[in-house]
Amino acid sequence: MKTLNDYMNDPSVANEPMPLREVHAIRLMIYDETKDMTPAERTAYYNDSIKELQGKYNLKIVPSARRT
Repeated sequence: MKTLNDYMNDPSVANEPMPLREVHAIRLMIYDETKDMTPAERTAYYNDSIKELQGKYNLKIVPSARRT
């Protein structure tokens, strides 16, 4: 499995400024992790990631108001 550093050195993002390179590298890493998943598996992956962040940073997710 590739590391974030491998993605940071990917030729497609190598010429970007450092903050943007990091964002693109993370995007590529998530894509590689989820590309062969079904929609249900991908949804579960994102939900699990969100729950992990909620626990790590003690975040509370507030549903947005629906527009009518």
